[in-house]
Amino acid sequence: MEWSTGLLGFAAGLLLSVTTAPVGVSGAVFLLPVQVSVLGVPSPAVTPTNLLYNVVAGPGALLRYWRAGRLGGPLTRLLIAGTVPGVVIGAVIRVFAVPGPRVFRLLVAVLLLPLGLWLWLRSVRPAPQSARDQPSPRATTSLALAVGVAGGIYGIGGGSLLGPILVGRGAPVSTIAPAALASTFVTSMVGAATYALLSLAATGDVAPDWLLGLSCGAGGLLGGYLGAHLQPHLPETALRLLLGTLATSVGALYTVQVLR
Repeated sequence: MEWSTGLLGFAAGLLLSVTTAPVGVSGAVFLLPVQVSVLGVPSPAVTPTNLLYNVVAGPGALLRYWRAGRLGGPLTRLLIAGTVPGVVIGAVIRVFAVPGPRVFRLLVAVLLLPLGLWLWLRSVRPAPQSARDQPSPRATTSLALAVGVAGGIYGIGGGSLLGPILVGRGAPVSTIAPAALASTFVTSMVGAATYALLSLAATGDVAPDWLLGLSCGAGGLLGGYLGAHLQPHLPETALRLLLGTLATSVGALYTVQVLR
């Protein structure tokens, strides 16, 4: 890896984490298109590289939330209980059933485009109070399992999708953000280890790009800490609109690439 590539990865991880950590979203959800389109990480190695980024970057925001006394609790345990087995299933699907870049880009578009539009809708027109009740523990774990599978395929750990979904339902960001990031961190460790094991049996680029993942993760480590520190000073509506814009833009980009 050239030094310029590593520097670009560091800068991307830093900027994305500063923006996304305040609402409990790992920067990996937006870093993946950069790795594919700009840094040239091959498929499916881009997925474990993204999970490696989460493992390195995660402690930055988690440390800040822990110091503020907002890390842990029943929601964190529910999310981890669902996303951990889900990411293993997703990793197997990603390696053996979805190896092609075209199908992969289609999955990215299907995940991000509606998520971004939904965030926009929930920011501009908040849900009524009756629709803001959080799901039951069983429903939360089932949702976490489904999102974990998607995260294992996409390389975002799962919590990065759960965060926007739960925040979009009206849950307070101060509660969701630490739980979602903790879920992303634990799930990404399991996912990265799963891909490392699968690389022993599968052919092609399955193992992560270690140097690039560490470079991006170092930027995310610093950016995540800064983003978590800034959370109390940033308006929630502006952050949701920004995340919705980023997700919609990336989803639209991949849609165009698939249709070409």
